[in-house]
Amino acid sequence: MARVNENFLKLQSGFLFPEIARRVEAYTQEHAGAVADKPIIKMGLGDVTQPLPAACVEAMHKAVDEQASADSFHGYAQHVGYDWLREAIAEHDFRSRGCDIAFDEVFISDGAKSDCANILDLLASGGVNRMAITDPAYPVYVDTNVIAGNTGAGLEGGGYEGLLYLAMTPDNGFDPPKPTEPVDVVYLCYPNNPTGAAIGKEALQAWVDWARERDVLLFFDAAYEAFITDPAVPHSVFECDGAAECAIEMRSYSKSAAFTGTRCGYCVIPKALTAKTAADDRVQLNPLWLRRQRTKFNSVCYIVQRAAEALYSDAGKAQVRERAAYYLENARLLGAAIRAAGLSVHGGENAPYLWVGTPDGMDSWGFFDHLLREAHVVVTPGAGMGPAGEGFVRVSAFPSREDVERVVERVGPLL
Repeated sequence: MARVNENFLKLQSGFLFPEIARRVEAYTQEHAGAVADKPIIKMGLGDVTQPLPAACVEAMHKAVDEQASADSFHGYAQHVGYDWLREAIAEHDFRSRGCDIAFDEVFISDGAKSDCANILDLLASGGVNRMAITDPAYPVYVDTNVIAGNTGAGLEGGGYEGLLYLAMTPDNGFDPPKPTEPVDVVYLCYPNNPTGAAIGKEALQAWVDWARERDVLLFFDAAYEAFITDPAVPHSVFECDGAAECAIEMRSYSKSAAFTGTRCGYCVIPKALTAKTAADDRVQLNPLWLRRQRTKFNSVCYIVQRAAEALYSDAGKAQVRERAAYYLENARLLGAAIRAAGLSVHGGENAPYLWVGTPDGMDSWGFFDHLLREAHVVVTPGAGMGPAGEGFVRVSAFPSREDVERVVERVGPLL
């Protein structure tokens, strides 16, 4: 008889966002009349509301037409992505910022979520590597390590044995202290999901220097770099000296270019990056990831990759900036209303998320339920993103401007 991967049984409750959906559905069924009179507004999920940039749509139409002719038809794509897209990424996202990244260090994928999960294929599993994860964090970082057997049992009150949690708090500026005990991998995300925080070049360089000194691998999630407005905030870990020797970076077009349903992203694995075998030999990770993708991934379709390429045209860049500005204005409106109500608010300036302290000692899920019942507004409970998230909720700035204005009207008087 086949044996199940029992690590799945260690996962605590449901994945955060399905649990939110379950609670919203239950409330809707029990209060159908009230919901009909005042529809629920979802400020919890990170899905976007603005459409694909026009440059992408035009490129996709052209690519579809090419697929209709035998002379221009494209079948299987390169497993790592087409060279013309990889070169555009290397040039515009990295070399233009002084980062020495070659096109064959860029690997196209269907999004940062997949890369953040699949990257564990490169590393020994079963707890061989000690993982340090900033807390709170995107749940994928934790849950994929649970599935890979890199943790022990779940802890009462949240969290897992075997993981080192690096608490991100307002007191440390959401830049946690470096681990003082041995670790092998550290997950970093800036601009941060869920706190909306960003750190400067000096602070990020300090992480790189620390990682190189201790032979630690950094997984750097830069999915929200398009929202950076402060010139002192780096867009990439590779803006830091020596990062190519210790870091892998993941990026996504989901939030910057409305690819949440179109699906395209990429990761960067420098050829200078190595890890150890059990015999202490050094092995390059770049060719291992190439081999992994050839085995387990069929690439992103030609039409979508042409749409991604169009983002690097002058028109595409301008349209991405317009979308970022739209969502950041949403964040400004929400932040002003919540602060006026007397609650603490972090983020929203270089990221499309607000990290809001709950009122009167209320816990995260309690505040979630309160806003759902009284205002028909859905947020993300911070406790679902790690133990240090208790006492906070995440508010997304991705809904439409009309919904944001409705939320301001509802929540201000309630709070």
